[in-house]
Amino acid sequence: MTEDLEMLRRLFRDQPACRVATVRPHGGPHVATRGFVWMSDALYVATRVGDATWEALEHDGRVSLLVDRGREWNDLSGVRIEGVVELLPAEHPDLRQPMSAWHEKYRTLFAGDGFERFTASIPKLGFLRVVPAVVDAWDHG
Repeated sequence: MTEDLEMLRRLFRDQPACRVATVRPHGGPHVATRGFVWMSDALYVATRVGDATWEALEHDGRVSLLVDRGREWNDLSGVRIEGVVELLPAEHPDLRQPMSAWHEKYRTLFAGDGFERFTASIPKLGFLRVVPAVVDAWDHG
């Protein structure tokens, strides 16, 4: 990973969510907010297998991710990442480390009955593995 990409990873990896932009099979756009972890090799975005995001990516694997932060104009910054997705079901052996990182990042969501509610709402979890091909960053500061 280049130094610039590593710096962006450190700046944005702890943000709570990213937006995932895909192209639907009929050609229309689709954007969804999803939880993610940004590992040194790729971004791993959690989604439900079979949802609109997953289905769009089965048809066309190109994706654009947006991670941003800040509230006031001069604090806004972000990064846009383009790549081609590899769709991975949660049980895929390559997901051990990313899944552990994802659970660690979002563990407070699973407190109490959170895990039961999560598994009820997302019975088949999958991950989008995105190796950055194009990275654009901006900062209003």
